[in-house]
Amino acid sequence: MAPRGKRRPKSGTGDDWLSAYRRVRKPMPPPERVIPDKRRKAEEREAEREVRDPPEAVRGVFADRRDAGRRLAEALARFAGQDAVVLGIPRGGVEVAAEVAVVIGAPLDVVIPRKVGAPGNPELGLGAVAEEVEVLDRRLIRALGVSPEYLEAEIEAQREEIRRRTSAYRGSRPPAELDGAVAIVVDDGVATGGTAVAALRWARAKGASRVVLAVPVAPPEMVERLAGEADELVVLETPRHFWAVGQWYGEFDQVSDERVIELLAGHEGT
Repeated sequence: MAPRGKRRPKSGTGDDWLSAYRRVRKPMPPPERVIPDKRRKAEEREAEREVRDPPEAVRGVFADRRDAGRRLAEALARFAGQDAVVLGIPRGGVEVAAEVAVVIGAPLDVVIPRKVGAPGNPELGLGAVAEEVEVLDRRLIRALGVSPEYLEAEIEAQREEIRRRTSAYRGSRPPAELDGAVAIVVDDGVATGGTAVAALRWARAKGASRVVLAVPVAPPEMVERLAGEADELVVLETPRHFWAVGQWYGEFDQVSDERVIELLAGHEGT
């Protein structure tokens, strides 16, 4: 008598083991649907970790704004002896610009753009303004339902602040002559790029023959955006995981109006 063993279901019946397995097991999605999702999540986790605890190599890439200015000046040394004007964006950008102006022997002045803040959230920029210049994100304005009355009032408030700062910073000194000169616009970094665009357009409107944006640090996507606004970009660092400008400085204290006035006065006549 043949030994008893497990009976194998007949093929094609309801008890077919392969059919049963297929009924209870979910089919795996194609690899191209799984791998990118996992890779994206891993990249997001890595970015969050680097923001919370950046590696030693990127902690304090620049000791402070003066250090950033000196290193930026090395990259701009070719402008020494040219008809160039260094324009710092207040307030922190003036600290950086002062170092650049000393090294290349150029006049130092300010360009004063201001962010146009959203209703209830002034840190969210609807664009930026400078003297006789408006750069507005019309798509965002429509999406948020910002009223014309609010927008007009906010722009006027920022223009009033520009007038106040211009008077405080320059005093009785006339603005630097930009007609036919190379305008080197300097800030301590770029985050969203709105104020930088307004500053560049202002310099061009004042007759600059060439407009250069020089910053120590900016995210890669901003470099691409600003390339269409400036004749030349000088950016020392373009980190992939960018959270804020201050992340890349060892010291990033607030710069006061008094400090800006001191820097401009100290450079007068050079």
